[in-house]
Amino acid sequence: MSTKTYTERAAVHASPVAARLLRLMDSKKTNLCASVDVKTTAEFLGLIDQLGPFICLVKTHIDIIDDFSYEGTIVPLLALAKKHNFMIFEDRKFADIGNTVKSQYAGGVYKIAQWSDITNAHGITGAGIVQGLKEAAQETTSEPRGLLMLAELSSKGSLAYGEYTERTVDIARTDREFVIGFIAQRDMGGASEGFDWLVMTPGVGLDDKGDGLGQQYRTVGEVVSTGTDVIIVGRGLFGKGRDPKVEGARYRDAGWKAYTERTA
Repeated sequence: MSTKTYTERAAVHASPVAARLLRLMDSKKTNLCASVDVKTTAEFLGLIDQLGPFICLVKTHIDIIDDFSYEGTIVPLLALAKKHNFMIFEDRKFADIGNTVKSQYAGGVYKIAQWSDITNAHGITGAGIVQGLKEAAQETTSEPRGLLMLAELSSKGSLAYGEYTERTVDIARTDREFVIGFIAQRDMGGASEGFDWLVMTPGVGLDDKGDGLGQQYRTVGEVVSTGTDVIIVGRGLFGKGRDPKVEGARYRDAGWKAYTERTA
């Protein structure tokens, strides 16, 4: 678990994507990622515009938007990212052989590699998934892209633990530049080998403990103290009639406080 500041880590990081995110987090004083899972483009963009000042990253599931179009959904999303200075993470969870994910990432309706700074993948099919996604990124855009491996999940009964987690960490070791870290519940090590993996953690809540569908929540302080760099919050920011601006500020402040305590 790193006790260095985000800026100190950015200065020597092997990944341009990770370095950019770390610098952004320090300059904006936020480690909050907003998970915006809604079904219409209007609600999607409206929430992101409200949350934009408080976040370093927005996490999307672009395939659940009913009225998706590249021009109508992605072009304005990129404009909001520029306006509010945040990065974009499409939570695609790729889980196929390298050749297939290469096509899924670069093409189809969503063309994820064109606009999403970061995406993620399961380790279930082996290291070829990393190579396939990396090739797609290099062939699609001149902009740097980053990959998170799914080492652990926040849902009850998840099979991502033990040997699965260990093997997924091994896959991350195969690429120092493209693989920037993990979706996980804690620090995944690597420092002794020269890796500085970012850990992003879903299932973070200040109020709720679960959702009735297997999601389990931990507090901001709990996750940051065990190695989390970026807290991922969804319904805690806008569900149940919550005010996105009020909750965005609240989670940003809680996340930043926990980070400064860890690095003090």
